[in-house]
Amino acid sequence: MSPGARPDEGSTAGPPGRRRFSGRRTETGNRVELGEVLLEVEDLKKYFPMKTSGLFRRPADPVKAVDGISFRLRKGETLGVVGESGCGKSTAGRTILQLLPPTAGTIRYKGRDITGVTGHDLRMLRLEMQMIFQDPYGSLNPRQTIGSIVGAPFAIQRIDPEGGVKAEVQRLMERVGLNPEHYNRYPHEFSGGQRQRIGIARAIGLRPSLIVCDEPVSALDVSIQAQVVNLLEDIQNDFDLTYVFVAHDLSVVRHISDRVAVMYLGKIMEMADRDELYGDPLHPYTQALLSAVPLPDPRKENKRARILLTGDLPSPINPPSGCVFHTRCPRFREELTEQERKRCVEEVPAQLPLDADHGVACHYAGPAAAPVL
Repeated sequence: MSPGARPDEGSTAGPPGRRRFSGRRTETGNRVELGEVLLEVEDLKKYFPMKTSGLFRRPADPVKAVDGISFRLRKGETLGVVGESGCGKSTAGRTILQLLPPTAGTIRYKGRDITGVTGHDLRMLRLEMQMIFQDPYGSLNPRQTIGSIVGAPFAIQRIDPEGGVKAEVQRLMERVGLNPEHYNRYPHEFSGGQRQRIGIARAIGLRPSLIVCDEPVSALDVSIQAQVVNLLEDIQNDFDLTYVFVAHDLSVVRHISDRVAVMYLGKIMEMADRDELYGDPLHPYTQALLSAVPLPDPRKENKRARILLTGDLPSPINPPSGCVFHTRCPRFREELTEQERKRCVEEVPAQLPLDADHGVACHYAGPAAAPVL
């Protein structure tokens, strides 16, 4: 299998009459109706404080890793989060799970405000929310056996599953495609794909409702990526899971996601239903990202436009004024009038509403002049 065809949701601008996202797709193309709102994130910010060097250290401007993102996630849905390295997508996932304390904003899980929870409340939250980490080796303790690693959540939560922890761990190992007889082996005895399966087994052990997948296939070979993505989809159907899927590979995101949020410099630039976003991107940044995805058909590849972004990604310590993308935006550079450019420099685009069908944080959003995908 090669991660194939799908796209996703959100926007403040765009043509009227767009359909509202109503369910998750299966491999046959059918929709699976989604449940109630599971997670609601509103104006979430995560700043990292900095201090100047020298004898008298003074507070400096913070690193604005996540700068006011909002979205809703329904039960059974997969939200893909994409963007360049350094855009804040991994930090957003870790902040949602309270691995990093949020600087500002609100996180609601099943209608309950969980922003900044600690102690017993945070421990109970781990029963519902888990994470699959990017590095399939760095996330595993090399001094512990696989049985100890996968069984750790049961020990921490003082849960004794029916039949005992060892039997349950071996069932989980078998479910993710590992040999249960390897219960006493160590992480270095497994390949990269097998290690990531161990991480998946650990994440699903307590039967959570929400899993944040932080680039779970970026460190794997392409063929192994496909196997792990298929495994994640199967487990989602079996355990009724909801995913926040962080990645930079647009083909993988298109395959697994129901909606897609495109991040740039700590902000969500565009959010939409997968098919809608990949078929009709409205933000210049989204269009540039999609134009870089290689197509297997040479005829289509030759017909589409390649949108090049100039300059480097600005520093999150001192982001550009107004629209943070204007310093690299091809539309700003080539199409807008002087008055329109002034607006981009001075005025921050409206934040995406939580329930937008197709949200775009851009003053002058619109279709690309030529096909980008």
